[in-house]
Amino acid sequence: MRGAVAAGEQPTDEVRAALAASPSMDGLDLATHATVARQYSEGSPVARRHIVAYDYGMKRNIVRLFLQHGCRVTVVPAETSAAQVRDLKPDGLFLSNGPGDPAAVTYAIQTLRQLADGTLPIFGICLGHQLLGLALGGETVKLPYGHRGGNHPVRDLETGQVLITSQNHGFAVRGDTGGVPGAKALQVTHLNLNDGTVEGVKHREYPIFAVQYHPEASPGPHDAQEHFRQFLQALDTQ
Repeated sequence: MRGAVAAGEQPTDEVRAALAASPSMDGLDLATHATVARQYSEGSPVARRHIVAYDYGMKRNIVRLFLQHGCRVTVVPAETSAAQVRDLKPDGLFLSNGPGDPAAVTYAIQTLRQLADGTLPIFGICLGHQLLGLALGGETVKLPYGHRGGNHPVRDLETGQVLITSQNHGFAVRGDTGGVPGAKALQVTHLNLNDGTVEGVKHREYPIFAVQYHPEASPGPHDAQEHFRQFLQALDTQ
């Protein structure tokens, strides 16, 4: 919902006009504005694992967690091409969180469609999860009520475990336990126990997976940080 905060007891005509002119979130690409201006790297140049991370509005703690696991991380702008990513010779590809309507980030969807061919392990969160779903043939929907804050219960469909997660999103990948319509290659792995929306997917053949919530959340909950280790294990088996 759009809104405005202004001084005074009643909104002025100027405030009403500014509110009316503010863009709707539907169809709004904000990743272009939230991304980094240029590529940068952190971590030891002789680290055993090299992660290329797409920054669509990425949280700093994501880089910090990869560094703690002994990785070198190269962060790239949202519009970096598939060829540029491959030239960096990564061991794995990370797709970050970010704001806006995922369906509007068309350049990223096209790029990920090229990269999700099984040659690279891929791990996405939040917006990265939605973009991966779109790249592989699914669709996203705007939620009537977005998921905000901590304490969102999410069930791991394989183990039955319930994770208490941190979330901040207004869109979701359309699907259910039967799968993601239009994306036959994707299997639904996690569901939100409050409204039944998709919270995680994985590729049926390739080492590609993504979650809608924030496993890097700090401070807590930390229930889902195991996903980072899962991704790094996929790198070691390639």
